[in-house]
Amino acid sequence: MINRMIAGVLPYMPKKLIWIFSKKYIAGEYLQDALRESVKLNKEGSTVTIDILGEYIHQLSEAVQYKEQYIQAIEFLLEHKVKGNFSLKPSMFGLLLDKEACYENIREILRVVQRGGSFVRIDMEDSTCTDDEISLYLKLKDEFPGCVGLVVQAYLKRTLPDLRHMVKFHTEASPLNFRLCKGIYVESGEIAYKEKQEIRDRYLEDLAYLLRNGVFVGIATHDTYLVEHAMELIEQLQIPHDRYEFQMLFGVAPKLRRSILARGHAMKVYVPFGKQWFGYSTRRLKENPNMVWDILKALVVRN
Repeated sequence: MINRMIAGVLPYMPKKLIWIFSKKYIAGEYLQDALRESVKLNKEGSTVTIDILGEYIHQLSEAVQYKEQYIQAIEFLLEHKVKGNFSLKPSMFGLLLDKEACYENIREILRVVQRGGSFVRIDMEDSTCTDDEISLYLKLKDEFPGCVGLVVQAYLKRTLPDLRHMVKFHTEASPLNFRLCKGIYVESGEIAYKEKQEIRDRYLEDLAYLLRNGVFVGIATHDTYLVEHAMELIEQLQIPHDRYEFQMLFGVAPKLRRSILARGHAMKVYVPFGKQWFGYSTRRLKENPNMVWDILKALVVRN
């Protein structure tokens, strides 16, 4: 309860204070920062997915700026042979302003990605975006087969029905590709599961469904319980190593990450960077109020 109270107040504190905590979970503000941290992770044995921070724009001119930033970042990181791919949020590209403009902006990015032999993951945002982001993904995947994937959130009560719908569009020529996460946005109990174990159970149910249907899954979690049960499921279903990978956030649970790698499983690390780090940091804080102790330690021990 105390952690939640502190977490609720911190987003209104000076940004300099929040940055002391945030720098552990964000590569930095600049593209060179993302390159530096990605190279370190590649040497460790992890691939990366690069994300430029930002969301929910107010003018379409902002979408054009973000599109240009992404294209620059993709070309730069491909040139430096970083092992990994890219993630983006459709709300950065005008999803809530003009769906067709959003589609065209992301389509331009995917053209660059396809030429470079890379991949883009469409992040799932809050429930106001779910239908549009599923539609956007299905529209893009046939045009850019093997180059685009989607995030799905286990805590939403609609997720398994959504997966059953999308599996109808899974073909060898145009395969589905998902990152499965618990979900981080604050949603009502009418549409989202709230209890910890219930979310875990739904996560494993969704994972089993995807694996049984031959869909590639990024198993995105820092929950040791889910990691162990996912590994048991993979062994039980005899899933080949190239049909899944584990995924984690930059700066979170590095010991668990290394232990997964040591057990022979592929690992991808979500590496966010950019000047719009404040919203990302405060959202993560609301998701996990226990990070309050990281902030308090950071205030005492300056690096």
